[in-house]
Amino acid sequence: MTPPSTPTQQTSREIIAALLHPAVIVGALGYFVDIYDLILFAVVRIPSLKSLGYSGDQLVTEGTWLINWQNGGMLLGGVIWGLLGDRLGRIKVLFGSIILYSLANIANGLVYTLDGYTVCRFLAGLGLAGELGGCITLVSEVLPQAIRGYGTLTVSAIGVLGAVAAAYVGLHCDWRNAYYIGGGLGLLLFLLRMCVAESGMFQHMKQGARPAFASQLLLLASPGRIGRYLCCILIGLPTWYVIGLLVLFSPEFAKALGTTGDIKAPIAVGFTYFGICVGSLASGSLSQYLRSRKIVLALFITATFLLINVFYFLDKPSPEFLYTLLFFIGVAVGYWAIFVTVAAEHFGTNMRATVATTVPNFSRGSVIPITMLFAYLKSQPQIGILHSGLALGWLVIVLAVIGWLGLRETFHDDLDYLEK
Repeated sequence: MTPPSTPTQQTSREIIAALLHPAVIVGALGYFVDIYDLILFAVVRIPSLKSLGYSGDQLVTEGTWLINWQNGGMLLGGVIWGLLGDRLGRIKVLFGSIILYSLANIANGLVYTLDGYTVCRFLAGLGLAGELGGCITLVSEVLPQAIRGYGTLTVSAIGVLGAVAAAYVGLHCDWRNAYYIGGGLGLLLFLLRMCVAESGMFQHMKQGARPAFASQLLLLASPGRIGRYLCCILIGLPTWYVIGLLVLFSPEFAKALGTTGDIKAPIAVGFTYFGICVGSLASGSLSQYLRSRKIVLALFITATFLLINVFYFLDKPSPEFLYTLLFFIGVAVGYWAIFVTVAAEHFGTNMRATVATTVPNFSRGSVIPITMLFAYLKSQPQIGILHSGLALGWLVIVLAVIGWLGLRETFHDDLDYLEK
């Protein structure tokens, strides 16, 4: 582990110049497309499944099936792209992932069976797994130490607006066209990637021996590192609990709460992700101001816990109030940029892409056990949908706190070192 150093102060002009680096601009656009494609299923779940002949409770059961296959693809893809990123380079991984998820989303617009839908969501998840980790790794390594937090918050804040775009497209376009648009945006992004250079830290490491796949896994498997790795995953669970359960099934939760009007999934997604954008800006800026990652994580995880409890104890809320609450819940879980940055900062250059790619995807993959446990709990007459959601909310917060306790402060860490 490298000893912490104190970064020098940067002028406003230096900060702006650094944030106009091609890696930051293209990374932000890449994450925008990533989030658009990732969230699009939550937006078009109901109309797409209805067009395939499903209705009633099947919209939940088959929707859970598809989101789990998408997240399963992300789990596998996180490992594959992460290992390749530390061996072949950050840029090559980004090229491969973009091509795969773009073609998968175009194909998704052509499906007419649930099996075809399942294959497309799995392949899209496999491709999407490489985008965020590759972006964050590259930005963390090319920007000056003192302002890398501004770079990652820029990527995250602009990127999450992709969900707002997905919500808008989902409301105004046929679901098939929405998938075509996502695929087309990905192919345009592929062309933009051509202007981004590889990380200097990776190039320097490559002059020595490239890490072998086996050595990467063995390094991660050491007791100290695996503990850090698991803690990094745990702090991201509340975000994906909110996105993958609370927002995805917000129409069903709203009905159980006795909402005075219908809740539309695209609007719920739009409000939540607009909140996440605000939260990304707030958490990233606050981290730079306080010169701390851990303090900000503690504040935002606490806010998430309080707002989740408010949500489940509402009594006949109006749709407007529920949408507003979802916005604030989005702000609370908007520490995603800090979460991914912390993961990248906890490991050396020879493992950074592996960690920064797999950690967010394993956090995203937590949606699989969360939704499976949710389906089991809500099927119990004595528990029901609201108590099931609340119990799982408490569980992910407890796990996130455990993860927070196991991590060190990394704000001042120099990232130019190797794990041995």
